[in-house]
Amino acid sequence: MQIDFSRHYFMNNRYFYYSTISSFLNESIDSIFGKMSRCDEWDTMATQKFAWETEIILLKSVLSEYQEEEGWVVFEYTIPRLGKRIDAVVLLRERVFVLEFKAGEEKYNRQDVDQVLDYALDLKNFHQGSADRVIVPILIATNSKESSKLYKLSHYSDNVCEPLLTNSDDLSSILNMAINEPLPNTTHGVALSDWIRSRYAPTPTIIEAASALYTQHSVADITRHEADGAQLERTTAYILHVIEETKARRGKSICFVTGVPGAGKTLVGLNVAIRQSEQDNNGKKDLAVYLSGNGPLVKVLTEALARDKKRQENEKGNRYNISDARREVGQFIQIIHRYRDQMLQKLRTPIRDGKIEIDPAKEIADQHAGYAEVENIAIYDEAQRSWDQDHISSWLARKKGVNNFPMSEGEFLIWSLDQRKDWAVIICLVGGGQEINTGEAGIGEWVRAVNESFPHWDVFISKQLTDKEYAEGRVEDLLADNNRVTFTEDLHLAVSMRSFRAESLSNMVHQLLDGNAAAARQTYQTIKDRYPIILTRNLDTAKQWLRERARGSERYGLLASSKAYRLKPLAIDMRCQPDTVHWFLDDIDDIRSSLFLEDAASEFDVQGLELDWTCLVWDGDLRRVQDQWEYYEFNGGNKWNHINKIERQAYQINAYRVLLTRARQGMIICIPEGNPDDKTRLPEYYDSTYEYLKSIGLSII
Repeated sequence: MQIDFSRHYFMNNRYFYYSTISSFLNESIDSIFGKMSRCDEWDTMATQKFAWETEIILLKSVLSEYQEEEGWVVFEYTIPRLGKRIDAVVLLRERVFVLEFKAGEEKYNRQDVDQVLDYALDLKNFHQGSADRVIVPILIATNSKESSKLYKLSHYSDNVCEPLLTNSDDLSSILNMAINEPLPNTTHGVALSDWIRSRYAPTPTIIEAASALYTQHSVADITRHEADGAQLERTTAYILHVIEETKARRGKSICFVTGVPGAGKTLVGLNVAIRQSEQDNNGKKDLAVYLSGNGPLVKVLTEALARDKKRQENEKGNRYNISDARREVGQFIQIIHRYRDQMLQKLRTPIRDGKIEIDPAKEIADQHAGYAEVENIAIYDEAQRSWDQDHISSWLARKKGVNNFPMSEGEFLIWSLDQRKDWAVIICLVGGGQEINTGEAGIGEWVRAVNESFPHWDVFISKQLTDKEYAEGRVEDLLADNNRVTFTEDLHLAVSMRSFRAESLSNMVHQLLDGNAAAARQTYQTIKDRYPIILTRNLDTAKQWLRERARGSERYGLLASSKAYRLKPLAIDMRCQPDTVHWFLDDIDDIRSSLFLEDAASEFDVQGLELDWTCLVWDGDLRRVQDQWEYYEFNGGNKWNHINKIERQAYQINAYRVLLTRARQGMIICIPEGNPDDKTRLPEYYDSTYEYLKSIGLSII
């Protein structure tokens, strides 16, 4: 299949204005203002334009003494990973000054300090022209009467200065104070004159990535390497081509997308859903819905995008309610159960003879959709986790009063889209070896359903889906007799984007959980300098370590297994689930926030999501005993029961696999010391695991 991938790629300037200092000083305010306004796609409200004028006038005054020096001025430099723009960047004497203006403000708000530090850290971590330079974040509350007196580099020794706070009158002296500080002896990989063209190479969290895509950034804007952006764009383009081709012939197609952990499968799904929600030149759009069985992920993404939408509209001067924003986002991001239940309501009941049918008395058929939902396209994330027939049948009988349901969840989704009279496409995003729940059907069930019940559907499938972690390597055999199958490399994502500090983390975790201490120790030696993993026996020490590591708005939090029931003496009760929306999105002033370090999230809460720093509190449910893992479940009263079923043991080890791969920048593992007087928390339940992790070479505090 030949595809013009460039059709689906776009890139805008990353700034509104860029000039040498001398040209900036000689250019009129009106000219500078006009260039910035022409770049403003949102037709920004009057207060922002007043701020621009204030910034231009102030910087002209401050930079006048540097007119003869080589330097540059940038206004409104875009940080797509954060979905925001830096007010101004000044490049002078091998330093990067990051300026955030608060015109008319008299006080320095903590969130504003965090904001300018976030910008500096983002440039340090993801912008090649800034990575080896001193970065000086400066917050200017123009009407404040106070100003910083001390220049101080961060304790991280990464050449990022602690934020300097100043006002209009003192900005010049603050700039001079920073310039007069000695520079480290560093050879710069990118000349300061090339800073504006230097590669911005981010690794966003899924929340940041979704927000950036929702504000019409391209995948290339929010990926770390050309390879990352190219592979995501190529897979997206292939899927969009399948959609166009299927629509043209009024057919039905299903695509299976695979990828290594953290490669961006969810990002591809969201990218397709968001692009399909955009209107074409005739004001029409082919609707797509992103479906997931991961309730916390859907809730957090929906709320994050809704809050971002409201913020953007308010910044443009529009009145916009958060309820309207949630409703808009909810049109294309949904929990699979809601979509499934909507279709269930249309069925004739009771179900007889193992066959489901639409009840015409319950709904009128649409000329295009038939009895299906309004979307032509359904994107199902983590499709291998869809429920098997036994599990969904039992659940529907108990919860919905629907007896004798004859299909698996995957087969029912295909059946639902097959009701359309025009055309339909399903995109299944497939991970391997990550099952943490009973009743998960696996990808083989989707293939079986297509073969037996929907032979008229065309199948587009990744060649890697034939690997052993998918349906035990039987996918190729299952499709051997299907003549409507297309295998392609374009549906596989081969490069992990998960952590910008530790690309080998997943390998180390796999070795650790596989019991290969020597290999895990060797792998850890390659990442420990940029991705610390610390071991402790004291939870208070672990919490303090998290607080000391986080800068700006970086997030941290406590994690524990859903079966870690004997952490209650440490004030961690895993029976009390956190509100994931508040846990992931709210700040340190909210006791429900992860930053408050009171509620621990389980593998079910954090799967598909990430924090910058984590503390994993390891209970006695998974123990390293005599060079092998032992699996336990607390009976709720007075003892741990051994888990003997192989399937449940796999779920337990995978739970810790999820928990050990949620931190982007580093983590601390806390293994309690236990209590010899408490038979449910004996020291031997914990000591052997501690010694095993210690043998891998983790630092001890």
